[in-house]
Amino acid sequence: MAEGSGAASDAPEGPEGYDTYHAPIMAPFVGELLDAVDLRPGATVLDLACGTGFTARAAAPLVGPTGRVFGVDSDPDMVRVARDRHPRLYPDIEFTVAAADRLPYPDATFDAVVCQQGAQFFPDLDACLAEAARVTRPGGRFAATVWAPLDRQPYFLAQRRAVEEYGGPDAARHFARPFSGTAERLTTALRTAGYGDTAHREVTFGVALPPLDAYAPAHLATLWGGLIREAGGEEALTRAARLVRDQLADRVTADGTATLPFTAVLVTATR
Repeated sequence: MAEGSGAASDAPEGPEGYDTYHAPIMAPFVGELLDAVDLRPGATVLDLACGTGFTARAAAPLVGPTGRVFGVDSDPDMVRVARDRHPRLYPDIEFTVAAADRLPYPDATFDAVVCQQGAQFFPDLDACLAEAARVTRPGGRFAATVWAPLDRQPYFLAQRRAVEEYGGPDAARHFARPFSGTAERLTTALRTAGYGDTAHREVTFGVALPPLDAYAPAHLATLWGGLIREAGGEEALTRAARLVRDQLADRVTADGTATLPFTAVLVTATR
């Protein structure tokens, strides 16, 4: 993509774009999340609010051919992409469309339940975690990540400014939601649901992003393209993408890439 050209029209958006462009940011946190539940060969694990299946795909080789991996999400399009893109290996991954507060699994099914950047979107956190507790076996583990506050996320701060400037009057409210989860709210809800041994800590990774001239516009379009286009059309999206890149210009290396810190809160508990 040439400098200043904005979002690539041929770049995938929607769930396909999310799976493609959000992967570099999610990958290190997925590894940390799965380490927190200490998956072993033969374990049965649920990826709750699985999206396009980042965590489920990473869990499969850890539990091996004697284990089982399930993913559930309320968004049919996310689940469609998860099914399309998961490797056909043993164990296979069973993806299901269902709400997090009405899980289609028997009691005490899972050795571990994990939730990567999904809990902050649950309409009723207490009800969803009560369901997670119901399907977790006694002694089983739960782990979730939510983003830490924006002041520790330079890339997302750059996106926020662009979205607020070009995304219309409701942009700030929409942008705030992914960062609305807190350790205190999660741990309280986990204890109410019947989990114990709750703990939380911040996890920071320096994530190497692809060349920003192409990556920043495509990623912005994937997450916020609809909001920005509705407010100002394709030109607004082009300007917003340029603003993201301009704010991060001092962090870009000679090859156009940038390594930026991302911080999440990791919350763990035991059933």
